[in-house]
Amino acid sequence: MSEYRQALMPVPPWRRTDYCGALRAGDAGREVALWGWVATRRDHGSLIFIDLRDREGIVQLVFNPERDADAHAVAQAARAEFYLAVKGRVVRRSEGTVNAELPTGEIEIVVAVAEVLNPSQPPPFPLAGPDGAAEEVRLKYRYLDLRRAEMQRNLRRRHQALRGARAYLDANGFIEIETPILFRATPEGARDYLVPSRVNPGRFYALPQSPQLLKQILMVGGFDRYYQIARCFRDEDLRANRQPEFSQIDIEMTGPRPEDIHEMAEGMMASIYEYAAEIQIPRPFLKMPYEEAMERYGSDKPDLRFGLELKNLTDAFSGTQFKVFAETLARGDAIYGLALPGAYQLSRRELDELAEGLRTRQSLGLAWAKIGSDGWQGPVAKFIGADERVSAAAAAGLSEGDTLLMVAGPRGKVRPVIGDLRLQMAAKFALRDATALKFLWIVDFPLFEYSEEEKRLVSVNHPFTAPRPEDLALLDAEPLKARALAYDMVLNGQEMGGGSIRIHNAELQLRVFALLGIERAEAIAKFGFLLDALAFGAPPHGGIAFGVDRIAMMVCGTDSLRDVMAFPKTQKAVDTMSGAPSEIDPRQLRELSIRVAR
Repeated sequence: MSEYRQALMPVPPWRRTDYCGALRAGDAGREVALWGWVATRRDHGSLIFIDLRDREGIVQLVFNPERDADAHAVAQAARAEFYLAVKGRVVRRSEGTVNAELPTGEIEIVVAVAEVLNPSQPPPFPLAGPDGAAEEVRLKYRYLDLRRAEMQRNLRRRHQALRGARAYLDANGFIEIETPILFRATPEGARDYLVPSRVNPGRFYALPQSPQLLKQILMVGGFDRYYQIARCFRDEDLRANRQPEFSQIDIEMTGPRPEDIHEMAEGMMASIYEYAAEIQIPRPFLKMPYEEAMERYGSDKPDLRFGLELKNLTDAFSGTQFKVFAETLARGDAIYGLALPGAYQLSRRELDELAEGLRTRQSLGLAWAKIGSDGWQGPVAKFIGADERVSAAAAAGLSEGDTLLMVAGPRGKVRPVIGDLRLQMAAKFALRDATALKFLWIVDFPLFEYSEEEKRLVSVNHPFTAPRPEDLALLDAEPLKARALAYDMVLNGQEMGGGSIRIHNAELQLRVFALLGIERAEAIAKFGFLLDALAFGAPPHGGIAFGVDRIAMMVCGTDSLRDVMAFPKTQKAVDTMSGAPSEIDPRQLRELSIRVAR
């Protein structure tokens, strides 16, 4: 067919003058040359209308056989996702045909010349309108999914967010420095992705989980203020907000106090939202100690867009005769509650389902009572004495019509469980304001926690985090009470970034390693290069890192990182488009001195 003559040519037959979606009424009368995909095609007898799409949007083309028969023949042959090159004149649409929903809706292009640069097979899912394709199909045909307006918008906003970050950091004296992708394995929490060395058989590089140690060494090297849009890799189980490879805005400063980093990070975040969403963020952000966040919300990343705070009912039931609660208190455990206002009612079936979920997933019981006009109602009401009801009602702030959900058990286990119930209720009753931006800092994290699985202390943040100076004496006597100079920025229940003041003294670093079960010889073997650097006049330093994908997710208002990444992987860490990971040719394995066990 004559209209396909240009399809095999490596370059278009003419240069593009404009993007389709950039044309406006002021361009009327201009001769333009465009390239783009056929979004829709409408045949009105002799006239054919095509919506041509590129990265900037859509413009309507008009093909009239009386003007050019060859161009009209191209339009007759064109189908969805054919890639066209056209020339024509911009004209204003006639009255009554203006499309107010399109930025280009006041004009159209009367086509004089057209070529099909490449035909297309019928796409496996529609690219216009609401997304109706399953995610696995979208990921398999990611090159088509990326043409959708939503993905085009999301990746552009991600780009603008990074522009905002770079603009702020550049203006505030930070230097962008790249650190290696091929580095040595250093235990930082998750599993490393390993890369075998062909020239050093039996030895491996590790892909970085973060540039943590290298950015500290840059402070020792005297660069004072560093940043990097760093690519990072973690071999861990995936969720909607986790990927095996990701990007982070990595920042380090010489000599900061935590509040200096807070001020800097807030300024950067404000610049990001201004560039990407044209939103002004009020500052400074709220600060909340870790213990307060856990006590009030059961989470170290609380969503402040709604209330429903946890209530500590331990004292209210101090003299209880209710056997379950009495046994809990005798063990030194706690009782927490959540007061659900009368406007938000749960049926008996829903309450039973909540209780069953806690039993099967958390091995905890759920007690509940509804506050009626004639007193407490529910399965446990008859076991709760009058004095306890008064005390619990006061502690929980109960009113008539409210429902009190109660969980008893170890404090460290109960608070997160009630915190999760709080989020479930917010989702069920649509309590979150989708337009609100509730930023805050969580500070004063514990330096360590005890791992029942590993039977030892582990770092809450990472082993390079400095303790608060006033808690240094606790390291030997009561290390679990020591607090860290660490901080997380939280937005609407999502951790946006986290960081800390670092240990800059080699002996203190060795002392912390020892508390984590890493003895001196092992520490030197694994971290000798860092310890050596700290011994050469390392200045105090600290920093923070922000997930680029998480920022883009929040700016774009989506709940999955896969919606803001060009080529994400599935929850099984598979790229369904390319088939990665794939098997490797046996010859390559032999060159790497690797044998695969099956």
